[in-house]
Amino acid sequence: MALRPLLTHLTDSPDGVMLAREGGDAFVSVAMRPFLVAGLLDGVDGAIAAGRPAVVVAGDDRQAIELAADLRAWLHPRPVRFYPSRGVTYESHLAPPPHLTGLRIAALDALVGDGADGAEPPVVVVSAVALSEKVPDPALRPHGFTLTVGGLLDLDEVAPDLVACGYERVDQVSDRGQFAIRGGILDVYPATEDRAVRVDLFDIEIESLRWFSTFTQRSLGDAESVEIAPAAELAPEHRQAAETASLLDDDERPDIADLLPVERFHAFMDLAPEDAVVLVAAQEEIAPALADHWQDVTAAFHDADAGHLYVSPGAVQATLDARARIRLSSLDAGQALEVRAQSADLAARSLKEAEPELEKLVRGGYRTVVTWPRKGEGERAAYNLARMKARWYGDADHLVAPGAANAYAEPALNFATATLRDGFIAAGIRLAVLPEHRLFRRKRAERTGGQSVRQRRRGALRSFADLRTGDIIVHEDHGLARFAGFETKTVAKVTRDYLELEFAGTDRVFMP
Repeated sequence: MALRPLLTHLTDSPDGVMLAREGGDAFVSVAMRPFLVAGLLDGVDGAIAAGRPAVVVAGDDRQAIELAADLRAWLHPRPVRFYPSRGVTYESHLAPPPHLTGLRIAALDALVGDGADGAEPPVVVVSAVALSEKVPDPALRPHGFTLTVGGLLDLDEVAPDLVACGYERVDQVSDRGQFAIRGGILDVYPATEDRAVRVDLFDIEIESLRWFSTFTQRSLGDAESVEIAPAAELAPEHRQAAETASLLDDDERPDIADLLPVERFHAFMDLAPEDAVVLVAAQEEIAPALADHWQDVTAAFHDADAGHLYVSPGAVQATLDARARIRLSSLDAGQALEVRAQSADLAARSLKEAEPELEKLVRGGYRTVVTWPRKGEGERAAYNLARMKARWYGDADHLVAPGAANAYAEPALNFATATLRDGFIAAGIRLAVLPEHRLFRRKRAERTGGQSVRQRRRGALRSFADLRTGDIIVHEDHGLARFAGFETKTVAKVTRDYLELEFAGTDRVFMP
């Protein structure tokens, strides 16, 4: 909840308020786009998006996943889902990878489902390319199932059930859509989860369900029940013919539309609920992305009708024209509404150099927020500030009665725990948000001896799996260290894996 209260500062922008309440077209600076999208969904009373699920449209998958990550930081704890494209074309006769299938199923189910009691309406970020791919009717999926402590589970029966759901049997699970069986233990990485689960059995009774790290194999907590969602878009009877055809030579493969129940495929927007607010985050990127994708699709289909499995650019645009209440663009084409900001990049070489710049912002009347991926880094920076005092913008800051004064609306230096790609300095609303990596840039060592970058980085680590306890390594920022092993830690209520590095004396660093 650290950043979410800041969204109310959009009410200081008359154009922002009008856009939130009435919709329309608007110019937005690229650096401010995630904040504006989040604010339009959440930061203005009486906004057209208030209390409704939302579909946010970006250009391609890369832009969509980056925007979704930023929106999670701004809107937490409201659920934000990324709906990717399939990753493989229909005409390849290949099924999409399980991890993409899991993301697609989770996003679509969040959008069309009833949701948990009291849960906030979801935000689904989708690329224009994904909108152009038709979606199998959810009824065509294989049936998932639920594992419950105290329930019964026969390992001989569950293995073919998991395969039918699109899961791959492996020796050790490492990614979504995989499972492994060893003795009386089942490890499975559900397609819609961010971690794997270990199922301990006593004969055929489920004795315990434990989330675990696939990297360190350490437990991340217990569960009473776990939903095993399908890792395939289609049940075996619908996908086997296409999978078999993928093994044939190109000239022997039948048309993919003849192998799939295409009459039960739908456009994504046809499945989105009528009350969902549709917001186009980058209007200028939609048409080029659709045109490029359609050119690839029609070339691959040759004379076949691509319309069975894809939505034409014209049809996608017509749907967005009809349903999108808000359309943002970073191209200034004389829009009546605009929300401007400059990028936040102080380019200082140290905290000592950055402090006068931060002080200048605060004295200029800006509510100034510096975000840190981990609170410990921010606490060290706060301790090392010479003249300024930073206060933490924390989880309890939203506990303010509606209409009451918010202490953080006053010009001051605030720190918050969040991960953002870009920040901004918005003069119109007197708000400056600076991610730590934009605050200052650490000076890199100068080139020596005429060595090329490739030569100097020859020893760069390619995989964490290459590390062994006791190895001597060089950290890019901190220097020479001894690798002490992997640790699974919970920091700011987030559990993840860390590399433990030992430095001279008793200094230790835990690196995500």
